[in-house]
Amino acid sequence: MSERWDVFCRVVDNYGDAGVCWRLARQLAAEHALDVTLWIDRLATLARFELSVDDRRDVQTAAGVSVRRLDDDAAAPALPDSVVEGLGCGLPAPYLEAMAQSRSPPLWINLEYLSAEPWIDTAHALESRHPRLPLTRHFWFPGFTSKTGGLIRETGLLATRDAWRAQMPKDADALRIVLFCYPNRALLSLFDAWAEGDEAIRCVVPEGVATAALDRWLRGDVLHAGQTATHGRLTLDVVPFTTQAGFDRMLWGADVSFVRGEDSFVRAQWAARAFVWQPYPQEDDAHRLKLDAFLARFAHDVGSAEQRALTAFWQAFNREDGDAAAAAWPSFRANIPAYEAHGRRWADALAARRDLASAMVDFRRARL
Repeated sequence: MSERWDVFCRVVDNYGDAGVCWRLARQLAAEHALDVTLWIDRLATLARFELSVDDRRDVQTAAGVSVRRLDDDAAAPALPDSVVEGLGCGLPAPYLEAMAQSRSPPLWINLEYLSAEPWIDTAHALESRHPRLPLTRHFWFPGFTSKTGGLIRETGLLATRDAWRAQMPKDADALRIVLFCYPNRALLSLFDAWAEGDEAIRCVVPEGVATAALDRWLRGDVLHAGQTATHGRLTLDVVPFTTQAGFDRMLWGADVSFVRGEDSFVRAQWAARAFVWQPYPQEDDAHRLKLDAFLARFAHDVGSAEQRALTAFWQAFNREDGDAAAAAWPSFRANIPAYEAHGRRWADALAARRDLASAMVDFRRARL
């Protein structure tokens, strides 16, 4: 009989929470022969990029994973062997009570947000007793070192990437950009710089991304999925929302990608292309600490000039300083070949470590 795992997800904003939890649930089922249930509160969000999901059905199966609608009264038909609390989303009270009353409660793993901050190495896999119930949860920190919980990476991902890229048609006439960011005031100045530059640029924007900036820059000429607008040297292509596999291919085919949050951030690293990361903006500027920590880890072994150009552009974009971002773009652009070479080395080094799903399974089995 297969080991049973439940993965819980509450969608806080956008698609990252659902994206991370769905990738994990799908990999646990496909690669580790586990009986996996994903409990998620917003099925419509999952259905945007997993076309086999019907957001009208409370219980269903998709891609080998049982999918159930999550609400505060959710209770397990039968307790699993392991529970993954996705991104600190909290477990329903009836479910927690059932765990507490069990003679052999499930292993409880709290999947945390990804960070490159050094303290993650010492916090990974620490235990925490529930303040009221006789339960213990284990904090699982994704990360970039062997002391962390690793990154989500499906078996054969890099080989699939390289095989697809080898057959990709070459477009030497334009720089290919994928824009998948949060709302950002710097975009208006960047669009101006790209349109007025010497180089043709084709910028692909998934539907629903950067809509305010696009509408303002195009003076109200709203672009819908499948539509294109060209101003000067810049062509903007708004494309329909796609599956996770389709998004991976979009990143693989870009010369540089603007990505955000956590899920697309990790996929850009596996793409081994130049990229720009925008962490989720927070009022206390905690996202700036995450940005600086990753830059310190990611860019420490590139040349000094390349590192300065990368840092200047990333920081200007995350400050939403349009003038500074436009001024930093030429140096960043000139170093894209170096960033791509570095990105391949970085991805290969990360891929030499245990992936997140496999490390979780090992963690569970070490406790049997």
